[in-house]
Amino acid sequence: MILSDKTIKQYLEQKKLKIEPLASNGVQPASVDCTLGDDFLVVDENNMDILTLNSEIKYRKLQSKEITLPPHSFILATTQEYIELPEDLTAFVEGRSSIGRMGLFIQNAGWVDPGFKGRITLELYNANSLPIKLEAGRRVCQLVFCKMDNAAETPYSGKYQGQLQTVGSRVFQDK
Repeated sequence: MILSDKTIKQYLEQKKLKIEPLASNGVQPASVDCTLGDDFLVVDENNMDILTLNSEIKYRKLQSKEITLPPHSFILATTQEYIELPEDLTAFVEGRSSIGRMGLFIQNAGWVDPGFKGRITLELYNANSLPIKLEAGRRVCQLVFCKMDNAAETPYSGKYQGQLQTVGSRVFQDK
């Protein structure tokens, strides 16, 4: 079941769900808007010749209130919002339609597990033939919350738990 604005507000008031900071107009009819942070990672092409699933990826960190994403380029970013999901709630990360219509694809794995705590790392791809200027604080994505039939037996405690900045792929840590 997808949560309505009324239920989202109840969860926030009862402190079952944490989203900080939350803009006064952040709660939408069936989602919560999230904004772009000022922390970015770019694959360090000068120190790598290939990406594999078995080795750590080297990134260059960029911190800026605005950044221009060249055409057909990829960058990692984070939300300004820190979230904490209870053990019976999950969330989908969706890019805003207005942003997608510019050719900017915003995603994470698309899924936030119950029990997750931290900021959401976003994968941004400029599919346009023109550069796109991005500004910290702008609404770029939304979280759609779903109530689970039961609390998770094993809530999320994985390799991205507690992330406060943009975090690169840790797929090399998989067993």
